[in-house]
Amino acid sequence: MGRKHPKPKLAVWKFASCDGCQLSILDCEDELLDIAGAVEIAYFPEATRAVVKGPYDISLVEGSVTTPHDAERIHKIRRASTVLITIGACATTGGIQALRNFTEVADYVRAVYPTPQYIETLSKSTPITDHVFVDFELRGCPINKLLLLELISAYLNGRKPVVPEYALCLECKRLGNTCVMVAHGAPCMGPVTQAGCGALCPSYNRPCYGCFGPKRTPNTGSLAEWWRHHRDMSEEELVRAFRGFNAWSEAFRRASEAHEQTTMK
Repeated sequence: MGRKHPKPKLAVWKFASCDGCQLSILDCEDELLDIAGAVEIAYFPEATRAVVKGPYDISLVEGSVTTPHDAERIHKIRRASTVLITIGACATTGGIQALRNFTEVADYVRAVYPTPQYIETLSKSTPITDHVFVDFELRGCPINKLLLLELISAYLNGRKPVVPEYALCLECKRLGNTCVMVAHGAPCMGPVTQAGCGALCPSYNRPCYGCFGPKRTPNTGSLAEWWRHHRDMSEEELVRAFRGFNAWSEAFRRASEAHEQTTMK
């Protein structure tokens, strides 16, 4: 009999984050057995203390780089990984903690900590791709477990992942949702946000908050103009609208900075 091929080694790494995307893996429940059957979970502190030495076939990375130690560690992980996939808003765009990037972190360190000299932090919270090559980015805050399963299946079978890159509005249309922006005037980020969550918030008559980050070629200027004329939103409100879970993504960052500069004139 021929030798059995070893299962691909899967590692899950955490940086600055809330662990929500790692919990999405555990939320796979029934599907988790299929994942465990297809791969060897070699490193996943959220689920097990067992550690299998690398190198690793697939590494899933949650969280942003916020400390000098993080900046060094991500390079070690990249060298030990054949495929490196970032999962969630923190890893793909810097996360909600990237709001620090628009101000002086040192001022907050002095205000919050009684002994700030013990705090080692970087001036910015940055996505993983700012430091190493990333093979694929899976958006969301948190990620959609079904898209995670699709992603793992794609890499195990050597095919391209089928992940939506269109606007969230298309998901709303497919579900038959009433547009909360047109019908209620809500400041919905759906027209510029990548689909993937199943239009969760609009399905409950709440506006989209941009958890999945900007879609490909988002027209943030047009959306801001609509809000300004139909909701009478101020420049300060427009800045806050684009500074959410994916504030440091290029499209949302440029949009917020443009309106912030307007308030300074």
